[in-house]
Amino acid sequence: MNESSTEKIITPMPSTFTLHSNDLGGVVRQPQRHFSVGGGNRSPQLSWTNPPEGTKSFAVTIHDPDAPTGSGFWHWLAVNLPSSVRELPSGAGDPALGLMPEQAVQIRNDAGFAGYSGSFPPAGHGWHLYLVTVYALDTDFLPVAEDTPAAQVGFQLWQHTLQKASIVFYDRVQAE
Repeated sequence: MNESSTEKIITPMPSTFTLHSNDLGGVVRQPQRHFSVGGGNRSPQLSWTNPPEGTKSFAVTIHDPDAPTGSGFWHWLAVNLPSSVRELPSGAGDPALGLMPEQAVQIRNDAGFAGYSGSFPPAGHGWHLYLVTVYALDTDFLPVAEDTPAAQVGFQLWQHTLQKASIVFYDRVQAE
């Protein structure tokens, strides 16, 4: 056997759009839980790398598809993050802290207010999956306001997404 025939050609993998969090991983941490279940209602730190070419803005959502509503529960929707942004610090989902980029819009979540609402599955309902997603968008601006319904924001995201990256965490509240 010729020595050159056993050589392997290694092709570099393209960089993938990836979402990271220093605050999340596996099971929710207490600061990210809702006040009603002893948490701090603090949005998690999020950062992302390798957005696709042509990205003009980003959006971030957190959704609980296991909520007993028939359509899940939107905990956070933030859109119109500039393409230069690659991180949101912990607590950015609290409008009073002023940690979001100026042009960003936080949409009213299913708890009824614009900003982050921490996890709070019904007691005894079992484990809930929380899907955290960052969207790389082909537009600088989604024409939405903080009172735009989440379904309409979702439609806008669907129309303009180049790529998306997600991570998950889980939470449950034991029955008393």
